[in-house]
Amino acid sequence: MTNFIFAKSPQLIPIPAYRFTNHGPEVLILGGVHGDEYEGIVAAHGLLEAFLTSFPFKLNVTLVPTFNMEGVFAKTRTNSRGVDLNRNLPTSDWNPLAPNPRYAPGPAANSEPENQALVKFLKRYPPCLIVTLHSWFPLVNPNGDCMPEAECISKWTGYKIEADIGYPTPGSLGNYGNEQKIPVLTYEIQRDSAPIDIIKLHVPALIESLKVTEKRHASRTN
Repeated sequence: MTNFIFAKSPQLIPIPAYRFTNHGPEVLILGGVHGDEYEGIVAAHGLLEAFLTSFPFKLNVTLVPTFNMEGVFAKTRTNSRGVDLNRNLPTSDWNPLAPNPRYAPGPAANSEPENQALVKFLKRYPPCLIVTLHSWFPLVNPNGDCMPEAECISKWTGYKIEADIGYPTPGSLGNYGNEQKIPVLTYEIQRDSAPIDIIKLHVPALIESLKVTEKRHASRTN
């Protein structure tokens, strides 16, 4: 495992990442995109602990447990500049308008240093899958070729699979992934889940889904 600074926030707070390599395709896992969604951060740290104990996958996995460090400190959805990082990516549908301040897209597409670092990283290490950990209603939302991973998580957790969450998300990571032909699996953990329950249920589900990713890649290359 190697650790490095993935990005710095607008206030220059370092955002750490952890990279586990084992001669396989790239996977990126993000937690804490929204600072008021602790559930994904707990799941990401639980996954980190599991990886430090054992990393048996033929994959290269980069884990960023707390992508929106400023939002976590302030307990806000947005970063310190009031920007929703999941509405700020440089997509063809990026929109300068927002239905309310919680979804503020920023002054321009990809204006935020967190997303600038993310876009740069994706170009350097093109992934076969991005998993982004959020909390809302219990569901998994596959964008692109990641339905087998979604089905694995659904089977493990009982969460429903929703191809469309029901409202527009301009500038989101899912839309960016679609345009860049990168599968993005958005994993919405039940809001207000107890941390111990997240560790017991969702960390194993994520591990099982990575086994699916590993197997799918092996079947394509053998």
